[in-house]
Amino acid sequence: MQRWNLLASALSGLPVQVMAAGAGERAWTDGKTVFVDAGLPGARQLEAVAVQACLLSAGSLQRGVVRKLVRRRALAARYLAIEGHRALMANAELLPPAVASLIDHELAARSGSPVESLELADEVNGVPVSAFGAIHPGKLLAEHKNADKANAGVAHQPRNQRRPLSELDDDADTEGADDTVDIFSSPVGGSGALGRLVAKMLQVTRRLGGGGPPGADSPTHRTRSGRRGGSAVSSATVGAVDDDTAAGDAAGATYHEWDVHRRCYRQNWCTVSEVAPTPDLGPVPRPADYGLRRPLARLGVGLDRYHRQAQGDDIDLDAAIEGRVEVLAGSAPDEAVYLDSLRRRRDLSVLILLDVSGSADEPGTVGQTVHAQQRAAAAALATALHDLGDRLALYAFHSQGRSAVHLRPVKRFDDAFGALAMRRLQGLKPGAYSRLGAAIRHGSAVLERRAGTPRRLLVVISDGLAYDHGYERGYGAADARRALAEARRSGTGCLCLTVGAATDADELRRVFGSAAHATIPRLDQLNRVIGPLFRSALCSADLRRRVA
Repeated sequence: MQRWNLLASALSGLPVQVMAAGAGERAWTDGKTVFVDAGLPGARQLEAVAVQACLLSAGSLQRGVVRKLVRRRALAARYLAIEGHRALMANAELLPPAVASLIDHELAARSGSPVESLELADEVNGVPVSAFGAIHPGKLLAEHKNADKANAGVAHQPRNQRRPLSELDDDADTEGADDTVDIFSSPVGGSGALGRLVAKMLQVTRRLGGGGPPGADSPTHRTRSGRRGGSAVSSATVGAVDDDTAAGDAAGATYHEWDVHRRCYRQNWCTVSEVAPTPDLGPVPRPADYGLRRPLARLGVGLDRYHRQAQGDDIDLDAAIEGRVEVLAGSAPDEAVYLDSLRRRRDLSVLILLDVSGSADEPGTVGQTVHAQQRAAAAALATALHDLGDRLALYAFHSQGRSAVHLRPVKRFDDAFGALAMRRLQGLKPGAYSRLGAAIRHGSAVLERRAGTPRRLLVVISDGLAYDHGYERGYGAADARRALAEARRSGTGCLCLTVGAATDADELRRVFGSAAHATIPRLDQLNRVIGPLFRSALCSADLRRRVA
């Protein structure tokens, strides 16, 4: 069975071994080993290994989900029938064609995370697929516990063998060899399946905050020694990951929350997780043009030095020398021999934070819901900023208590802004509550880590109703106001827009404080106020950066 080790490790992103299971036993994994019936034909072994590896890669077997499947065999089967398709879809570009054909694209599109698949399994009976194998929650949790002990420095206690080693057939890899699907049929390169698999395997990085995968040692990294060309290997655990995708971990990112009643912060009070949004499967709508490009065109533009200009504030020596050579050669010289500083370089990064809480589902001012109008405003703003060349990210958010603040990345800074992003935006549905302060803090943190430009702007599109469990109006408004002030102190401009909602102006002032904000009854009025609002937010951030 060892011939499948490379495939399993590449697909899962973990050091995974493949071993023989009992005769007739369905494929399963304990997190670091995939067990497959050695008597299956080679094609079926390939399918079984790929499915189990994709489940590990997609986080389908994370501890919180597996705990809910203990002693619930029927629910585990329904969950696997749904989550298996989502996990395969997440790795579709890496899969051999024979495995990719197993994907039910319609069912995979209905779930955006393991939690959603589990919720869907309670409502819908998925059709079991034999190639998906089985889930053994008890064995997975036992392996998690062993990994915790190993990471805590407890001596490793080997598990009892469930079967004699003699039952593992050393010649199993030769049986059914004629039926083996050739995964190497694609050319080795950027577009071939093998090339993508090897590239992913070589880029495997253990999560730095979690002590590595189950059963593995501490993550390692290279550090330079003082001697030229020397390096040493360190196994120290790093406490933070400098990547906005780290917030998508099952554990999430924690943030403080301002308690206005006690006049102090609640330390590490809120947990923010990034959850992949479900794309809409319908036609991609073209965002309406509300005339936003013209008022935004002159904003976020930095000075840059341009050579060979007809006029300027300095001499371009290269151009002047070439001109002199042309004169000596008897040719007419080029008169563009100056250096000039022109405002043509875009140096702005914008993160749009869209509120998709349940209150946005209320009727708006022009016959549409508030959500529909605010979603259209986000699409128009994102399109205009992208066309102007600014770095752009778009996130939606809602919450269900302090430990479940969910941000849905429609487009991250390094993602392409195309049909997939628009489908994700169109697929957003309002629901739950709005823990506005935690969402603002996470958006500000992503901007600081990933913006890559000197000027940063956070645009919050919300009806201004900050409300959640233990996060009532006065408390929530004070926390959101505090979060905006924290972002501006760090040099990030903040702009808050309320589109189509009938929220009281005094309520909005209590939530947004002194940050630039406006209430817009209709979308066609957005172009009248967006320029001054952007300018005010950016000037405030520039002033704070200069003072700092």
